[in-house]
Amino acid sequence: MISRAIIMKDRKILMVKQHVKRGAIVWNFPGGGVEQDETPEEACIREVKEETGYDIRITSLFSKFKGKFTYLAEVIGGEMHLDQTNPDNEDLLDLRWISLDDLEKFDTYTLPFVKKLLDQGSNGEG
Repeated sequence: MISRAIIMKDRKILMVKQHVKRGAIVWNFPGGGVEQDETPEEACIREVKEETGYDIRITSLFSKFKGKFTYLAEVIGGEMHLDQTNPDNEDLLDLRWISLDDLEKFDTYTLPFVKKLLDQGSNGEG
């Protein structure tokens, strides 16, 4: 199972740039695998902290499809930091707040989520 977060602030989404298994380098939502004895929510909070340095609070489940949980969340603490000394982050290249207007940063995996979010009328405040 995979658990990840969509975190919006000021019409920007927090994204990580990473090498993915399919061989591409893409901007993705922070998240990762659910470990044994861990709920998808706990995994999401842990993975976002490991990948971004931020402490988050999950606000809602946005999507659940084929073992992938995508949550809406907000930053409640911490500082943006990409810890490249963590072996779990070896596939991560960058970390950035991406503008919703910067559509070329979103790929066929992330763009449908962004469009769904915009269609629901979320203003990205928070």
